[in-house]
Amino acid sequence: MNRRDFQRMADIRATEAEVLLAAQRYSGAYYLAGYVVGCALKARIAKQVRRHEFPDRTRVNQSYTPGMDQLLRLAGLEPELDESREADPELGRHWATVKEWKEDSRYERVTRKRALELYSAITDPDHGVLTWLQLRW
Repeated sequence: MNRRDFQRMADIRATEAEVLLAAQRYSGAYYLAGYVVGCALKARIAKQVRRHEFPDRTRVNQSYTPGMDQLLRLAGLEPELDESREADPELGRHWATVKEWKEDSRYERVTRKRALELYSAITDPDHGVLTWLQLRW
């Protein structure tokens, strides 16, 4: 996959999560919503790879993790997010919600409230994590 593929996949997963929320399939919506941010961060990581460059194996292997904090570091966005969270406390609250997402959530029953909180934290047009990432991917 390339950068554009990850960008498209982030948009697709956001739409799918929205559809699942509307269908009251909260666990599935929550699970897919987490991948929105994972794909967006991977788009940013892909942006950092130069054409014809042979990437470092450790970095590549670490990029396959769905852990939000680790992907944020690999994307080189940790200091910038810290600054943005300080300037925008709502973004900070949204990031706190997003970073709690785990790939293992596929085994959990998730409430409507929790699914909506994650989806909103990601898609809020003014303070959402995806909105912030789209300016940087």
